Amino acid sequence: MSSVLDVQLFISAFVTLFVIMDPPGTVPIFLALTSSMTRQQRARAARQAILVAFGVIVGFALFGQSVLNYLHVSLPALQGAGGLLLLLVAMELLTGKLDNNEALEGTQGNVALVPLGTPLLAGPGAIVATMVFVQQATEPPDWVAISLGVVLVHICLYLSMRFANAIHRVLKDSGTLLVSRIAGLLLAAIAVQLLADAVLAFARG
Repeated sequence: MSSVLDVQLFISAFVTLFVIMDPPGTVPIFLALTSSMTRQQRARAARQAILVAFGVIVGFALFGQSVLNYLHVSLPALQGAGGLLLLLVAMELLTGKLDNNEALEGTQGNVALVPLGTPLLAGPGAIVATMVFVQQATEPPDWVAISLGVVLVHICLYLSMRFANAIHRVLKDSGTLLVSRIAGLLLAAIAVQLLADAVLAFARG
């Protein structure tokens, strides 16, 4: 199995992106943005948002290296920047800044594309994390692990939005809030680890 899939890298990529993109945490935001839509329109919005987010993530995964080379940015610098970005997102999750959706409720246009697809789903944290994993991939099993992790996270995101009403009824407001806080704590730990790895890499260099 290890010759086909790097299990450790898959778990790392899946957990990291799951925590960053936070499928349970998208439920209240998705419900707020699609409150005036019918059931069919809400289902279509979920599909569109996932396609946009997946396209953005894959685009940066494929061409991120070329951008880094053009800008002469090293992997440790990317890891450090990614750690700082993830730490900011974690602080917002822990302090509840992402829970205020008043500004989103008045959004005009196709909310499935902006702001739901990007930057709420495919935001800076998810983009940088994906690029860091791609930078570390050297063999086919690594690419399979990263690809599978990205796809599964997007499937989880789609399911959480597709069945947002049912999930919200089960978790309630307090349950969704608890999940967001736990995700913020885990994300903060991942961010600190990225920063530590970046500092060690600079020290060795």
